[in-house]
Amino acid sequence: MLLAHGIGGRQDLPIPFSAALIGAILALLVSFVALGALWTEPRLGGDLRRPRPLASLVQGMVSARAWPWFWRVAGLVAAAYFCVGLLFGPDRVENPTAGVFYVLFWVGLVPLSLLFGPVWPALNPLRTLHLLACRGLGRDPGTGLRPLPEGLGYWPAAAGLLAFVWLELVAPERATLPVIGAWLAVYVVFMLGGAVLFGSRWFDHADAFEVYSTLVGRLAPVVRGPDGVVTWRNSLDGMAGLRPVPGLTVLVVVLLGSTMYDSLSNAPIWVRFVQESSVPAPVMGTVGLLTVIGLVLAAYRGATSLAGRWGAAEPGTTAGELAHAVVPIAVGYVVAHYYTLLLLEGQRTLALLSDPLGTGADWLGTAGWTVQAIGTSPAGIAMLQVTVIVVGHVLGTVLAHDRALALFPRRTAVIGQIPLLVLMVVYTVVGLLLLFAG
Repeated sequence: MLLAHGIGGRQDLPIPFSAALIGAILALLVSFVALGALWTEPRLGGDLRRPRPLASLVQGMVSARAWPWFWRVAGLVAAAYFCVGLLFGPDRVENPTAGVFYVLFWVGLVPLSLLFGPVWPALNPLRTLHLLACRGLGRDPGTGLRPLPEGLGYWPAAAGLLAFVWLELVAPERATLPVIGAWLAVYVVFMLGGAVLFGSRWFDHADAFEVYSTLVGRLAPVVRGPDGVVTWRNSLDGMAGLRPVPGLTVLVVVLLGSTMYDSLSNAPIWVRFVQESSVPAPVMGTVGLLTVIGLVLAAYRGATSLAGRWGAAEPGTTAGELAHAVVPIAVGYVVAHYYTLLLLEGQRTLALLSDPLGTGADWLGTAGWTVQAIGTSPAGIAMLQVTVIVVGHVLGTVLAHDRALALFPRRTAVIGQIPLLVLMVVYTVVGLLLLFAG
């Protein structure tokens, strides 16, 4: 289908696996002890108490009234160009559609959102089409035929994310145009139908890609405040501002668990197991995906439940309150797992984009591009993967510690975090094992 997600074996790591594992665990333990001793009050409020506006030129550009429409139009143009290959291009490996959908779009959303904040809500062509239709009909885009159900939260987005990762990792013929087209057709009907029924707020809760970009974008160093002013911020402030809503826990666990399953599905032991089984591969893949996500969810629920009891928190609140701490962990896994895919397959896809119809054209001037393996030595990639996984867990530990100080009484704040520390260690060990098994 696409290039492998990594290059070389993890045996190429400049340090042994045992050393990498011990170092990662020590980093978490040292972070936990240091935070317990030095970080005694909640500090991450997620607000803009000390705003630092961007440079005046940049501020003027991003604050201009025409700027949002520039991105809306850009999103429409990009979607239209994508549809050329999807609807009219040949169903061959030279068609860029699969690369655009699975690599440039899905994987590329992470670095874009990390740098610039939630980019997909600004680019989403379906949101723009709904807005234009409402403007033409003289209707308020925020008002649908009925109010958005209370308690909806992120449940639709979690279901949409699960549907997408199943398509990406399990579905038969998932790189073919009919399969991609059928999935997108259902997605378009679901999104636009929901927007008509509930208004534009439906996208905020149901569009898996918007919610995904928004979650990752909370780690961005820039943010637009309520007054429209774009400022620098502490990235952890942004993530700490994420409050618990229904479905949030399942959403972040699906993101983390699906990435772990992707690593597992490329491990030789899983490949042999599937090949030797009499059960069809899609069935095995579906069971494997749901099992890994279920195990990640069970571990998280168990640890947060125990943390709530030890920390004397209000029953039933801990899992949702600490879900934001899983996001940087999931982002670390995504970066570690998909870095080479984005770098190498992304270059190939950009070259193929010049000829979406397979006629030998060079519409974008990129047809002659060749894939450059810059920065993809096995040792360098392995070190990057270990580093981002560990950094993601350390940031998750910081976020969990800060929230625990606000969630638990002072006398139980540290002991209540011990189950969370154990959970972080387990996630780290599993992540590194899957990394080395690839």
